Amino acid sequence: MVNILLDVLDFSADFLCGELRHYIHPEDHVVVLAFSYRDSVVSCRADWATLYGKPKGLYYETMVAPFLKYGIPETNIRFIDYYIDTPSTAAALIQKADILYLPGGLPDRMLERIDDFELRETLLRFQGVLMGYSAGALVQLREYHLSPDQDYPEFVYYDGLPILKDFYLEVHYENTHVQNQAIRRVLKERGKLVYATVTDRSAIVIDGPETKLLGEVKIFVPSI
Repeated sequence: MVNILLDVLDFSADFLCGELRHYIHPEDHVVVLAFSYRDSVVSCRADWATLYGKPKGLYYETMVAPFLKYGIPETNIRFIDYYIDTPSTAAALIQKADILYLPGGLPDRMLERIDDFELRETLLRFQGVLMGYSAGALVQLREYHLSPDQDYPEFVYYDGLPILKDFYLEVHYENTHVQNQAIRRVLKERGKLVYATVTDRSAIVIDGPETKLLGEVKIFVPSI
């Protein structure tokens, strides 16, 4: 598995495409696991389609357009629909995919819906490219933290997918007091480095033993 952690929606941006072309190919089949939405926004299939439905869903074009720029045809891109797909159809789609894309939103709700569909083991066995934006990046970590914001008013640790274990991630980093306080707490309590990805200008690629920092990624190291 190759892991791509994004803090930019348009991952075909010039500062990324040269590197990401090694992992995103015109013949690839892409599956989007659209499970990270807020309960206050989506409560039925019609709501889900308003966000992710083809062709005019609010987020549909934003997610699809970068893949098209890499030469992947739209017919090769499939969204898993929480209200129409079943655990078995979702697992089959993931198993056949070359690229699995996890959108932004609420990471804890994404994982709860993954467990609703019993997809955790399927994801852990996935051997393709696992891409995630924001929340979709965080859930790839064995444990991730959330600094306080409008969705999560208190600092909290969550269990993610036990894939990436050696670091923590502060997404949408803007050098705020709240974020820096959260980073210091992680460094002290967990003793592992923290990558802070700057909003709309950062990505991290984990390819086997190699970690590639793209764009503006800050590195915070625990004190010895």
